[in-house]
Amino acid sequence: MARRIVFMGSDSIAFPALNFLYETEVYDLIGIFTQPDRRSGRGQKVIVNDIKRWAEERSIPLHQPSHLEEVDRKVLVQWQADLVLVMAYGHLLTEDWLKTPVFGTYNIHASILPRYRGASPIQGCLLAGEKESGVSLMQLVRKMDAGPVLAVEKVPIERDETAGSLEKKLSAACLPLMQNAFGMIFQEAPPLMPQEESEVTYTRKLRKEDGVLDFSEPAEVLMRRINGLFPWPGTSFQMAGLVIRCGLAETGPNEGSEKYGMILGSDERGLLVATGEGTLRILKLQRPGGKMLPALDFLRGYSIERGMVLQSAKMPVLVSKSLLRG
Repeated sequence: MARRIVFMGSDSIAFPALNFLYETEVYDLIGIFTQPDRRSGRGQKVIVNDIKRWAEERSIPLHQPSHLEEVDRKVLVQWQADLVLVMAYGHLLTEDWLKTPVFGTYNIHASILPRYRGASPIQGCLLAGEKESGVSLMQLVRKMDAGPVLAVEKVPIERDETAGSLEKKLSAACLPLMQNAFGMIFQEAPPLMPQEESEVTYTRKLRKEDGVLDFSEPAEVLMRRINGLFPWPGTSFQMAGLVIRCGLAETGPNEGSEKYGMILGSDERGLLVATGEGTLRILKLQRPGGKMLPALDFLRGYSIERGMVLQSAKMPVLVSKSLLRG
């Protein structure tokens, strides 16, 4: 008899895992919990999340509570789930919820646990300068992302990696993770490994305010910040009263001890800015109401003169050894 699986999530990063559950005969995807439809934008249009759209196309039962109450847990009971799989859902589950399915509740987390627990592991990993990331299949417990880990599927991080490109890699990594490890959950004694608490780091939910830049920091740190927060919330600096958004960046040639934040000109690849250590090369820029453009195309229509000094702002902490609030 096929195992009855309920999925809880709201983000398209989970599509490979969902497709695996839907297409593999030994599993029966009997229902999905996802976030309610939201109004967004100037027109306040109702936005249907990608998971709901995916489920509706396949006629899979949906439940969209704004908050998880006992009445919602009874839906899970009625569906007679053998197991719940969670990925990017956005709600903490109580002990009663975790124990309702026969085989418990598992989560796919987008980092190599125990590092980068919390809401923004992809961005946190990039800001820290890691050389690899991965997706971890873990048993859920009440403490955030602290449960024992069943398996990890790792992916390399390129030097020019952005949050957007790394998310695609991690999404794709969900498929081999499920193929290699998901069935072990139903063994009599799944080979779960406790997390090493001494190695734990935390991330938090991102805000638009996190996109400021402090040019007194080294160019390497600023490059990670710009790329790690792209495409959202993105990073920016102020110029003549306008907020100029940055796209991608890399470290540039070291031109000596110019004042940090000073525009050093441009080369064939981008806009050069002095930092606290080394030179930052910004490859893409966007003005309010415009499109994100390669820096040289942007500079043809908007002059940023050599010698101008960009204002710096203290960059909020996004990764910590202690639990962050955001």
